[in-house]
Amino acid sequence: MNPAALHLPAPSLAETTSRASFRDYLELTKPRLSLLSVITAVVGYFAAQRSCDLAVFIPMLIGTSFAAAGVASLNQWMERDTDALMKRTADRPIPSGRVSTGSAFVLGWALCVAGLALLFAKVNGLSALFALATIVSYLALYTPAKRWSRWSTETGAVAGAFPPLIGSAAATGPIQPLGWLLFGVLLFWQIPHFMAISWTYRRDYETVNFPLLPVRDASGLLVARWSLLHTVLAMGASVAPVFLGLASRWYLGVSLVLGIWFVYKAVVFLRASPREKAARGLFFASITWLPLQLAALVADRWLLG
Repeated sequence: MNPAALHLPAPSLAETTSRASFRDYLELTKPRLSLLSVITAVVGYFAAQRSCDLAVFIPMLIGTSFAAAGVASLNQWMERDTDALMKRTADRPIPSGRVSTGSAFVLGWALCVAGLALLFAKVNGLSALFALATIVSYLALYTPAKRWSRWSTETGAVAGAFPPLIGSAAATGPIQPLGWLLFGVLLFWQIPHFMAISWTYRRDYETVNFPLLPVRDASGLLVARWSLLHTVLAMGASVAPVFLGLASRWYLGVSLVLGIWFVYKAVVFLRASPREKAARGLFFASITWLPLQLAALVADRWLLG
């Protein structure tokens, strides 16, 4: 591939600002991905304590939302050249010319700074520190690593696992064991989730020479094995609260049912050939398993704890 293809001319500021709408700026913040960060921060908060101090909870909610939206905007600003070359991302606000690069840069940093400031001023320093760790690890490690490292997905999983710690820190200050277990659940869950996505769109990643495991592993066997391993680890982290006296046997039963189903989908992905259909099945299982698992934990802590 011609390296010059990665440096596409940007549309003029006048052209983009005249066409940009609120919906374009909202899309720039990747609302679905940002919402996941916010939800897991909320879970971290409510799993840590059976009460809600609105004077802390609302700033935590808004601050986390701002930081997540800012990170997503800056991620798209950093990847505007490769996004323009992949079919599934070419219509994003920046490569499509609907939002200027300058606007995306300013919006992204404004949201990140506002989120950090709100968390520090109205919640506590530790929650702001974990939000900062999310921003730094996502933008300084994960995003550039996608261009050169096989381990970028795992690096991104660490960045994506910090939000529960923001919520836990907001609730209790020092992180309790359950907060770290939620960190582990998010960390391990992201591997099969993103491996399924990467396998489905591996041709796009080949186009921009991203050295992801699904690009390097033509058979998909290593991808499937890696996914299965982390699915089992996610299940293990999800049931661990029971053995630490932090959740009930009711929660254990629900977690085992959900976990066995999730692991089964990973086994199907391992054994399937071709793997396209199984990858989609694993992806949908992942986005079903996580909210049900987290909801079960919060319900158990509040109703039976």
